[in-house]
Amino acid sequence: MTTVTKSDIESALQTIQDPHSETSLVDDRKIKEILVDDQRVKVTLELGYPAKSCIPDIRAEIEGRLDGIDGVSNIEVSVSNKISSHSVQKGVSPIPNVKNMIAVASGKGGVGKSTVSANLALALSSEGAQVGILDADIYGPSQPRMMGVRGKPQSKDGKSMQPVFSYHLQTMSIGFLIEEETPMIWRGPMVTQALEQLLKQTAWTDLDYLVIDLPPGTGDTQLTLAQRVPVSGAVIVTTPQDIALLDARKAYRMFEKVEIEVLGVVENMSTYICSQCGHQEHIFGEGGGQRMAEEYGVSYLGGVPLDIRIRRDADRGRPTVVNEPDGEIAQIYRKIARTAAARLSQQKKDFTSDFPSIVIQNT
Repeated sequence: MTTVTKSDIESALQTIQDPHSETSLVDDRKIKEILVDDQRVKVTLELGYPAKSCIPDIRAEIEGRLDGIDGVSNIEVSVSNKISSHSVQKGVSPIPNVKNMIAVASGKGGVGKSTVSANLALALSSEGAQVGILDADIYGPSQPRMMGVRGKPQSKDGKSMQPVFSYHLQTMSIGFLIEEETPMIWRGPMVTQALEQLLKQTAWTDLDYLVIDLPPGTGDTQLTLAQRVPVSGAVIVTTPQDIALLDARKAYRMFEKVEIEVLGVVENMSTYICSQCGHQEHIFGEGGGQRMAEEYGVSYLGGVPLDIRIRRDADRGRPTVVNEPDGEIAQIYRKIARTAAARLSQQKKDFTSDFPSIVIQNT
């Protein structure tokens, strides 16, 4: 009888690639443990990012590779859903109970960044992560309407606010504290202070990811976030046409200057789909987001079509990932979410929260 070793198992799994990071599961150390006991083999997989919908396919591929090894008759593949904290820009301290912050930026208004932010957060949640979303657009908060929630947040201690829950997401927005039609006539310093308070005085609970829906532009709010808030990675949203790409490039340069990793580019409204006949047409141009990603050496996370259902679902307070979870558009958002989270998982980990705080007192 052939004696199977751990090396035999590693060799058999060597060429299996993570479908989102495009790296070998073995080389990227995502195979955390291999136990061989006679003809029984147990493999423990840890992707490092939420991918619940893809786990069955990955498990099946591992089992298929091992099933062909002579001397293996019993195969067990277990998957760990552990998500780690990752490094942020220098000189910024982590926020309690938040492992990773993902900033979603556009550099320009009107490209659908808030809709992408909402569906990105919901997609991460549907893939198995604990997720929150912070509406950082003080002048034009839109997440309360998109998430279908109203009312002021509660406070248990008089010092912090409880996030408002919607579709399993923890949400916070200035829109919860004012009437929907009330304009915020504030100057820059007041806006940046309000943003910091919304972030740091919200009692977030055990979040794997906090998605931050940034306002358009590269002004005070964005700079405050980049310099004072611990951001793990950024996603840039653009449309295909050159005018939008000009501002998207500015957003990329801003993150580059403050040493925040750009996880990738999302091309929104990439193609128009007619609701009557299904005909597709590139009315805003074609491939602009992908060209930008290639130019800067970052991931092209995917293209989202210009589809009336996306607008309708957002206006009704049921974003497409929730309203049509098995639909084609929801699958696009899920793939974008998995790919962005996979890119984040490849960054340097942050172990700050693993160590206790040391306080020295004079006695």
